[in-house]
Amino acid sequence: MIINVFDQQESLKISLDQLKPLVEQVLREEERQCDEVSLYFVDTPTICDLHLQFFNDGSSTDCISFPMDDEDEDAPYCILGEVFVCPETALNYARSHHLDPYEETTLYIVHGLLHLMGYDDIEEEDLVHMRQAEERHMKQLKALGLCLTERP
Repeated sequence: MIINVFDQQESLKISLDQLKPLVEQVLREEERQCDEVSLYFVDTPTICDLHLQFFNDGSSTDCISFPMDDEDEDAPYCILGEVFVCPETALNYARSHHLDPYEETTLYIVHGLLHLMGYDDIEEEDLVHMRQAEERHMKQLKALGLCLTERP
């Protein structure tokens, strides 16, 4: 599987070598196959611009997902989609709630990947399923030592 990573922000150091096993574990746990997925780590102005352009809301947000190919066994190549994550949002939230910003960023990645795989969080019932999946994945990632961590 190809995992494209674009780090276009400076708020939080992201160790690129930690991302592949993290993404692979989430997809494996969801029993989802794909050939390619892209992760973008962006700053607050960029996430606000994307939020405005695609959701008519210029406020900051944690992540935005753009699903691409549906799961089709006959397709020769499957691009799961793109996830845009704002580590600055994670950093600010983590500081104000006394959390680890790397763990918070990991949660945003998981959240974005779940959106790519069809999870939603608009309706209350869907939100409950999303939160349960997030919790399950975060617990598993922590147990396996696959959450993002600060690396020198």
